[in-house]
Amino acid sequence: MSTIERVGVSLEKELLGQFDGLIEKLGYTNRSEAIRDIIRERLSQDHLKNPQSRAVAAVLLVYDHHSTQLADKLLKLQHDCPLQVVATTHVHLDHHNCLEVIIMRGKVREIETMAGKMTSLRGVKLGRLNIVGTDV
Repeated sequence: MSTIERVGVSLEKELLGQFDGLIEKLGYTNRSEAIRDIIRERLSQDHLKNPQSRAVAAVLLVYDHHSTQLADKLLKLQHDCPLQVVATTHVHLDHHNCLEVIIMRGKVREIETMAGKMTSLRGVKLGRLNIVGTDV
């Protein structure tokens, strides 16, 4: 179990007021939790700079399901790296558009490469990678 260590931080009144407004809007009950989350987020961002670091990610794709063989191509990419793909969710948005959420884990470089292959497929209208470091 980790121990808590108290630290002091000096901030300008205006900056502290803006911070208090932000954390209230976000639902934090105290500054300490907000500061801990900000530190964790920054450490995670730094962690992701190393392409060999471990991470988890969600690739979100909006695509036209009438695109020729797109679903087959997405499945093939996923089957070619079965250790990286943890789960997928498919949602029908309307008559033409689907949302695919593909959850992966692995090394940062491998995830980014796979996400790039998926988002660049013909028929994908929007693609986004949301990646989080796991070694933090």
